[in-house]
Amino acid sequence: MQGKKLSEPSAETKVYIGIDGCKAWLDIYLHPLGHRLRVANSREGLKQLKKTLAASSVALVVVEATGKYHRLAHRSLHAWGLPVAVVNPLRSRLFAEASGALAKTDRLDARMLAVFAESLEPAPTPPLPERVEALQELVSARRAATGEATALANRLGASQTVFLKRQLTSLLSKLKAHIARLDAEIERRIAAEPILARRYRILRSIPGIGPVAAASLVAGLTELGLYSNKAIAMLAGLAPIACDSGNMTGQRRIRGGRSHLRPPLYMAALAAARVNPDLAAFYKRLREQGKASKVALTAVMRKLVVLANTLIREQRLWQPTQP
Repeated sequence: MQGKKLSEPSAETKVYIGIDGCKAWLDIYLHPLGHRLRVANSREGLKQLKKTLAASSVALVVVEATGKYHRLAHRSLHAWGLPVAVVNPLRSRLFAEASGALAKTDRLDARMLAVFAESLEPAPTPPLPERVEALQELVSARRAATGEATALANRLGASQTVFLKRQLTSLLSKLKAHIARLDAEIERRIAAEPILARRYRILRSIPGIGPVAAASLVAGLTELGLYSNKAIAMLAGLAPIACDSGNMTGQRRIRGGRSHLRPPLYMAALAAARVNPDLAAFYKRLREQGKASKVALTAVMRKLVVLANTLIREQRLWQPTQP
């Protein structure tokens, strides 16, 4: 472990901790004590961190989301009984720039995360069950493989050389087989967990939501049924954001949220606008009012997420007539 020797904090001092991690190590800053340290991003390194923090009154730990590299620290610190908030890197970066900190290093990021913790006090984020994290990884892998398959198909369509066509056809065939195996494993893991299986069944009962969209929502929007309809639409990045100033009323646009959920929801909205009676009528009404097709489809996407949130909260399947 690298860093200064820590002085003994008083019992009344509330300590806010910022952690910026990578594959090899974790940079840690204790605010307002001003102490910096670096430990290995491993169980042994976290044990050293636990000993260091034993004498501190930790009010909040803020960890920057870094793919999978923050998960071990998040899970370990939570298990020790510490409140841990995982924040979007963009949010913490904007906070740093608003504070006048333009330089960016791991050590500076750790300090800004600690100040962010004291200033904004984000709500602690309990770690997801490991089975849900594994499901998220599989769904993410499927999404990446589908993108690769689309790129290969486009290259194949533009190719003229016979040899290249054969190579691309072979690669595309293998990639489709890989996607099929991922689909089977995702389905198996969902079926093995009663809670996830129930959620998946409710989502699949909604006309327009297919297996890909249902699996994406089960894995990527675990808050379904727990939040309000407005909050769940914001989490999915489907809430219209106001842009007003003075007498000017700007056009509402969607932004933020979990952008990886929007492609499967867009495909679900395309289907729902045809096969879901209520949403088909809703889509038609918006189009007749002069709304652009993408604007109307975005509204259908938001309706789908709100409907899914309601059904999962009430633990019931979709029915043509609301009970």
